[in-house]
Formats: sequence, structure tokens, C-alpha cells
Amino acid sequence: MAKTMLASGMTDGQIDDLANKLRDAARKHRDEIGKDPAQEALRSENIGMRLLAEFLRIVDEVSGYVVRTVTVDRTRTMQQSLDATGRRQYVNKDVVATMPRREGSKARLVYFKPVPGCYKNGFLSCEALDAEYKKRGLVPDPQAQADDNAADPTFADTTPNACRWTDEHGNHCYAAFDRWGGVRYVGVDRGGLDWGGGWSFAGVPQGSSASAV
Repeated sequence: MAKTMLASGMTDGQIDDLANKLRDAARKHRDEIGKDPAQEALRSENIGMRLLAEFLRIVDEVSGYVVRTVTVDRTRTMQQSLDATGRRQYVNKDVVATMPRREGSKARLVYFKPVPGCYKNGFLSCEALDAEYKKRGLVPDPQAQADDNAADPTFADTTPNACRWTDEHGNHCYAAFDRWGGVRYVGVDRGGLDWGGGWSFAGVPQGSSASAV
């Protein structure tokens, strides 16, 4: 990550939070680390900066996120949420029925672009995309994504966005929001095809309530 002087750097509270998380992780795994090897590691040159380097890598990664707080109408069926977008639909009704449902009337929806190294010959496989979701601790919330694209129809004009999931039979499935030939559309179907580099993908933090803000 290039060194950049920011008008507002990390706060003392954020630094304390980072230190606490490292302390908690070390305590959780202390039985897996021998005392003598730990002491030798602590003597390593510039150990603090080496640990900070991984944090800086993550900061660089998340700096490209678009995070939007979305009001989600969970009383709707998935099809009703797609209808509410007002987009031309290219949808497989059987696949719509497999769309994962989340909870909560508010969702913290994170849009991200996979890192360039994930693409092979310019394309991203479904398996590589799954790994990108997992690495970020995100799971798809197609209903929140539909409601977000309904609230801001112009968003997908410049940020074509999608999410993917696997149904109970192991089929790759997706929902995609884009504009083509001047027409805004949503597509929902099965497909194991690779993704081009122009797409952003969305998910919500994984947890007991995946859409918690």
C-alpha cells in the first residue's frame, strides 16, 4: 500500500481496538504456540511493522468497498422484491425460489471487487468468487441487494453488481443488476460461467443475523 498522508488518521480508540483484537487472538491460541518459539519470534527484527503490514494490506483491500445501509422489506417474497426494482427481468422462477433469505429490516450491504490476482485470463471462476466472499466474511443477501437497486436505480448504471450462491443441489446461482442497451435489467439464473472484471459483488457480514448493521 502506498504511503499516504490522510487528513484524519486512525484514532487512539481504533489503535486500542486493533491491539485488543491481537491480544485476544494471541490468548485464544496460546496453547498452540510454544513459549520459547514465541520469545524468539518476539525478538525478530521489526516485528511490530511486520504485523502491521498485514493490517495495512487489509486496509488497502477494504478501501475499495462501497458500504450502503439498506432498508429491506422482508415481508415481500423474493419475486416481489425483484418486481419492486422496476427492471426488465430475465429470471428463472425456479432459481428465484432458491435465493437465500436473511433477517433484519436494515442491512449493511458491502459491495466489493475481487483482487486482480483472482482472475485467470481476465475471468473469475465461481469457486474463486466464493473464496473472495469467505475471505471478507460476507454472505449474499439478494433481497437487500434488490431493495438497494430499487432505491437507487442509477447505481448499477456505473456499478454493475451481482451476488451468487449455491443451491441445495450444488448448482451455481446468481442475481445480477446491470444496464444494457439503455435498458436496466435484473437477471436470476443458474450458471457456472466465469465473471468478467467489470462486476462488483455484494454481501452482508456473516453472523447470527447476517444483515445486522
